[in-house]
Amino acid sequence: QVQLVESGGGLVQPGGSLRLSCAASGISFNIASMGWYRQAPGKQRELVAGVSRRGDTNYADSVRGRFTISRDNAKRTVCLQMNSLKPEDTAVYYCNGRLGVTTEYWGQGTQVTVSS
Repeated sequence: QVQLVESGGGLVQPGGSLRLSCAASGISFNIASMGWYRQAPGKQRELVAGVSRRGDTNYADSVRGRFTISRDNAKRTVCLQMNSLKPEDTAVYYCNGRLGVTTEYWGQGTQVTVSS
């Protein structure tokens, strides 16, 4: 059974930082592409950042330069360091794991709220 368990969300003031973590089990982590998505109320889920099995990263334009995605294959974790947070970053953040083009898994989500 595949499980992706997120942690690290919470309430932070604008300009602050949070670090999200996703612990994976039951998945061939070393060959999976991992990513973080987010969904704000009334909006579609969108890709925030991704990291390939080789370590190549990609970011949404809205977070590039502020967020950093990283993976640790030995610990089977993928993290998202979020700096200079803005109110528009408020959303539920989801961990995603993908094997090939047809198989993907989702975590349960963690709430990030940026507000003063």
